[in-house]
Amino acid sequence: MIELKKIDRSNYEECINLKLEANQLKHVANNILSLVQSAYEENFYPLGIYNEKKMVGFILYDFDTEVKGWSMSRFMIDKNYQNQGLGTKALQKFLEFFKENYKDEKLYTSASLDNLQAIKLYEKFGFIKKDIFEYEINGEKFKEIRMILDI
Repeated sequence: MIELKKIDRSNYEECINLKLEANQLKHVANNILSLVQSAYEENFYPLGIYNEKKMVGFILYDFDTEVKGWSMSRFMIDKNYQNQGLGTKALQKFLEFFKENYKDEKLYTSASLDNLQAIKLYEKFGFIKKDIFEYEINGEKFKEIRMILDI
């Protein structure tokens, strides 16, 4: 059974130890960066994804001032737990949580243009492609598709 729990001092090391396959690293920011952002930036909320009391993934959601709305900024499942349907169950659980806590709000997410697996998953849950945007971090350029779900 999938559960979501806040990341705090009791479980942050589990979160840091979650890993992706090498070819997935370009799609999701490092969990350490996400935890630092949530500690020092307002309206950033990290959640551990648990399956049978074991952390198997991570979600970071925040209020994005650029789009003036809530965003699921990070979503990942540890490489040892992929291809078991846990990503689908975790996303469903997060959307239930979001609807319960943020009624009548839109939810944004984004994915690298070549991350077809994530795009397909988000579309399965009703996210609609909105636009393509580019940004730069430390001299590296990124291009993503922004998607929106009207809750």
